[in-house]
Amino acid sequence: MTAFAATPKESTAVEQDAFVAAVAVKLKDFLAEKSALLAGISPDSLVLVDSIAALATGGKRMRALLCYWGWRGAGGAPDAAEVIMAGAALELFQAAALIHDDIIDRSDTRRGGPSVHRQFGTLHAANGWSLDEERFGHAAAILAGDLCLSFSEEMFAAIGTGPDSRARAVFNLMRTEVMAGQYLDILEEVSGPAKPHSTAVARAAAIIRFKSAKYSSEHPLVLGGALAGASPEFLEGYSAFALPLGEAFQLRDDVLGVFGDPAQTGKPAGDDLREGKRTVLVGLTIDAAGETDREFVDSHLGRQDLSDAEIDKLCSIIVGSGALAGTEAMISELSASAFAALDGLPIDDEVSAALSALGRGAVSRTS
Repeated sequence: MTAFAATPKESTAVEQDAFVAAVAVKLKDFLAEKSALLAGISPDSLVLVDSIAALATGGKRMRALLCYWGWRGAGGAPDAAEVIMAGAALELFQAAALIHDDIIDRSDTRRGGPSVHRQFGTLHAANGWSLDEERFGHAAAILAGDLCLSFSEEMFAAIGTGPDSRARAVFNLMRTEVMAGQYLDILEEVSGPAKPHSTAVARAAAIIRFKSAKYSSEHPLVLGGALAGASPEFLEGYSAFALPLGEAFQLRDDVLGVFGDPAQTGKPAGDDLREGKRTVLVGLTIDAAGETDREFVDSHLGRQDLSDAEIDKLCSIIVGSGALAGTEAMISELSASAFAALDGLPIDDEVSAALSALGRGAVSRTS
């Protein structure tokens, strides 16, 4: 079987859609309960849950779906409550990560609309409140993100005593690694220019692995398998597929962050350049560009007031240095490694086809 050619059967697509719908219902009911709780505290606090719901009820559900097919591949039943709750917990964790990430990156938009901290800033301005609008927006969004993290833990804990202890260990490890990876990311933004250019790519690759790749694909898939009681050897096979897939997924995200169509990504053109992200794409550029171009990248990356002409020049340097082509080659190599590992997994064809479709969509997406 060639994984790249695999497509889910109609019955598999129906099963997948049913799971996504079940996760949506679980999230809706859970957040409705939390809204009722907060209404009893103060109606003013309901906006916190509203901001969470707007993120948690959207998106592609990739992490939840990887968890589901990890569960199914290890023999879990299609409509089991455990995996639905695990999928919902992952979606809440993702929403919390997005809220905090947008504050850290000073990103004004998310999925084509205002980011959560911008929503709170707008609320401040619309009501004519006193003191600083931006500070209120950031503070309120931090609290919303923290609340969402708490909700994620509550949802996962509600699965009960049934899950394999390894599933709890995976969930805990995932959260720790994301926070550490996020710190390394912001550290690189401020310290990267002073560090050796020769190690820029390796540093960026480490950030990709711990900030994104593990929690985007490896941990959700392994979590599903662990919930179903898979053996350590089986879970290692899942990791061999999902980790390079997650790294390729993030590399694609980095390319889209610079060269993506705003109509597709929901983000302004060159947004990652204004945010100062020192990605593998940027690392390859700095490593290969001439001194003048390297100095231009170092002095302009992370400037919020970048003009369209300066963004165009940065993009030209990235392309001219071979960094874009190099990143695309890395995506291809990582994808090939991931799908070769998928071919070797002891799972049935339907699960393999579903995982293949998710993987191909992740590395070839335009948004």
